[in-house]
Amino acid sequence: MTDANTRIDETVKGTDVVLFMKGTKDMPQCGFSSRVAGVLNYIGVDYTDVNVLADEEIRQGIKDYSDWPTIPQLYVKGEFVGGCDIIVEMTLSGELDTMLEINGVTFDKAASDKIREANA
Repeated sequence: MTDANTRIDETVKGTDVVLFMKGTKDMPQCGFSSRVAGVLNYIGVDYTDVNVLADEEIRQGIKDYSDWPTIPQLYVKGEFVGGCDIIVEMTLSGELDTMLEINGVTFDKAASDKIREANA
């Protein structure tokens, strides 16, 4: 395992919710990262952000780790969930709520419902 792969693996497996993104949760650096961070921030998920722009090895390494070509990438309880389009679809369908509940991740259900109401 490469150093980047080891660091990624430790982060993914050692953190309940982690978002590999361009920028940070407080200052996303691309629209796709901003959308996913916006959802997680709005519904109050406690998550770790990893800025792939700060480390080229992590930026490429996360793509290899997940076998997924794009960033952002969301992991919950060590499992890859998806990128921006998947997270948005899961939010709108209620699947994200279910997945978070099953995994014991605290979030604001009312805020999640508001997102669906606003996009109905």
